[in-house]
Amino acid sequence: MSNFSFWLSSDVCLRFTRPRSSTTAADASGEDVILKWGLLLVPLTTFCLGTWQVQRRKWKLDLIAQLASRISSEPIPLTLDPMELKELEYRPVKVRGHFDHSKELYILPRSLVDPEREAREARQLTSHPENGANVITPFYCTELGVTILVNRGFVPKKKLKPETRLKGQIEDEIDLTGVVRLSETRKPFVPENNIEKNRWHYRDLEAMAKVTGAEPIFIDADFKSTVPGGPIGGQTRVSLRNEHMQYIITWYGLCAATSFLWYRKFIQKIPL
Repeated sequence: MSNFSFWLSSDVCLRFTRPRSSTTAADASGEDVILKWGLLLVPLTTFCLGTWQVQRRKWKLDLIAQLASRISSEPIPLTLDPMELKELEYRPVKVRGHFDHSKELYILPRSLVDPEREAREARQLTSHPENGANVITPFYCTELGVTILVNRGFVPKKKLKPETRLKGQIEDEIDLTGVVRLSETRKPFVPENNIEKNRWHYRDLEAMAKVTGAEPIFIDADFKSTVPGGPIGGQTRVSLRNEHMQYIITWYGLCAATSFLWYRKFIQKIPL
């Protein structure tokens, strides 16, 4: 009787024990499958991001080419149509009129845009660009009958006050060529414009127009507008950041590395 009881209890234990280990193995196998295909998403995702950056780089190069072509095109008469102006940023325009130097505005801090100097300093470890401001002056267009805003160009800090550059404060009616610029929003970490102190840090055309009584139309005067003793024109920076190649290398590099690790782990079964 005791032997039968022992056999019965052993049989019951075996019956309950076998399914449990079988279930555990099945669960472990299922987890391995989920892990295997889940981790495959990493190289797939990085490959997609790298491919997306290839397309972004192509778009950016096309945009840079368009801007270069636009800024070098022949100047056209300035239009007052707001809808047309939105399509003319970086487009050269020509106007005739005279400045009102009594209402100068200053965008600062700024450094001189000089492509030749920047090309020389690009080969150096350090550079020391001179700080100053861009001088924004109302300009009455005699043919259009309106006052617009003109970025006459760069002046060093020591020449910020108009009385230090009287020779450059031209009073005659002149023909002026420049490129259309639109209003811009404040970027992160850029200070707010201080209207009371006449310290502007970004182009807020509505505010500038309100202060000077001009229309919210803004052009950067070209380098040819520079007069001895006055601001240096041609301060339009048209270069766009193009870091997409770095992103392409990064994403495709991660794709290659994670693909290799996945292959060793799940195909070759080599412990990592």
